[in-house]
Amino acid sequence: MKETKHISRSRAQESSAAIEKMYITMRHLFNRGFYKPMGVSGDSLRESLLALRPEIYGNIAEEKVELNGLLYVIERLPIGIEQCRFINLTSDEGYSRSHFQAIVPPKRRRNCYRIDEEQMNVEITRGRSDIYDILTHLTFIFIESHKIKNRVLIDDGGEVSRDWLKLEQAVTQTKKLSQIEKEKAISHAANILARTFEEVLDIYDAFGSENAPDRFLHVIYWLGKLAIEEIVENNKRTITFSPVLRERLGHHIHGEIWATNIKEVLKANNLLKRPIHVISANMHSVMNSLFATPLLTSKFKGKTDFFIYEELSNSGSKEIRSQVEELALKNGMISLPDSSGTNIDVQIFDTAKIDWSKTAFSYANIDEDKPVIIVMDYAFGEQAYETIDELLKPFKKETLLNVKSVSIMGKAGILEGGKGDIMIPTAHINEGTADNYFFENELTGAMFEGNDIDIYEGAMVTVLGTSLQNRDLLKFFHESTWGVIGLEMEGSYYQKAIQSASKIRKSVPHDIKVRYAYYASDNPLETGSTLASGGLGTTGVKPTYLITIKILEQIFNIKEKV
Repeated sequence: MKETKHISRSRAQESSAAIEKMYITMRHLFNRGFYKPMGVSGDSLRESLLALRPEIYGNIAEEKVELNGLLYVIERLPIGIEQCRFINLTSDEGYSRSHFQAIVPPKRRRNCYRIDEEQMNVEITRGRSDIYDILTHLTFIFIESHKIKNRVLIDDGGEVSRDWLKLEQAVTQTKKLSQIEKEKAISHAANILARTFEEVLDIYDAFGSENAPDRFLHVIYWLGKLAIEEIVENNKRTITFSPVLRERLGHHIHGEIWATNIKEVLKANNLLKRPIHVISANMHSVMNSLFATPLLTSKFKGKTDFFIYEELSNSGSKEIRSQVEELALKNGMISLPDSSGTNIDVQIFDTAKIDWSKTAFSYANIDEDKPVIIVMDYAFGEQAYETIDELLKPFKKETLLNVKSVSIMGKAGILEGGKGDIMIPTAHINEGTADNYFFENELTGAMFEGNDIDIYEGAMVTVLGTSLQNRDLLKFFHESTWGVIGLEMEGSYYQKAIQSASKIRKSVPHDIKVRYAYYASDNPLETGSTLASGGLGTTGVKPTYLITIKILEQIFNIKEKV
């Protein structure tokens, strides 16, 4: 008799299954219209997140509260959301015309509105990726809130520990905490969180702001308070999806408005028929690469170009940034702040109006047709497909756009190397499906050598969200024959839209060129190097501008500086 073979799954396979389960669950809950995250309907999401144990959420599966992960999430959710029992995800439904003040999270561009003491509305205008992002973050903070509850709730009748009563006393007083009062409160909070006094002290100020220096205590208190009420009073927190959001999602409504606005401006300025180059980047690197160094060389005598770019990136350099922008606006730049709800601003550069002697590219070799450069701010996840798909469509169904190239410069996680290194992808692989998009990248690793930055070339994986990444799965992608060098959220969506427009729908030239390059914001395989460990600071300035300059040199037909 043949012996039955015992088949066990690896951690990478378990993680992959957990991500797939989360993805399906989130779509099911969205179609259902509402759910209670800490109730039966939220079981599947919680179990999947705990099975996955994403790197960014650190100690999510342990008893102690995860502080770095909590900070990462709180910076991406609206201030006050920890106090709200009802969280309503909506489309753009006109709240901007009401008395409600928009609350924009520090690290994520989305408009949120505090409707009353118990309800927060969050506008979703950037597609499904925005929903996955919010739901995973909310699931994480609700799991953490129940850890707090478990540490302070003594019995089902609602009796709580002395530490909790002392924290409540500190949070509910109206006057500013003195240093002694603050340290007493931190001591009690540390006990509640199963953390040391030093650990809490180290992260305390990062939660605060000028107006709310003690926000850390308030976040912990309100998370715990609502978790206690869920158990003692059975007042479950509820997440709802508005009917309008459910009706609109996936129909490119905001992307179509966004793309039409751009084409209307191109038409008004007689630019529709000209060769067009699209660059997805931030709103300063192209403008600064063109105009900053000639303008500011006298101010920063003897300093390198990259030193000038670093100075422009400093928060206190508003005045010199304005000078560069003023020069750009006089030399063919048109600024288009977003009004569509995509949260993607745009700049259009008409090279026919540029005085090249005032740029860093005086040796540019521009052909007779004078190209137009469209710079779009970063898209978010699946929104990349929506925006590029709409942008590459003909204007009013009959005017085809002569798009010569699409260049993507972005931030990504790296799997070999560290922050600030550069990745040049040769293909994008969709996480969870193994859909893959191979392309001829006009940028190569050799172009970036000799700049004291490590360069990596290979396939990259497009993930559902940075908050779902897990070490075992990433190690599999990196060490198996997939040979993945990094992870990001938009690449395959951009490429899918470009391929369909150029190869199938024929709305743009079939020989359209593509350029992809990323700089590393974190290494999720290294402990202490995940996104939750903090930002890039000035480390990202050099690779950002190096990539931007290489893209512009190709658009301007520059082989080498002369």
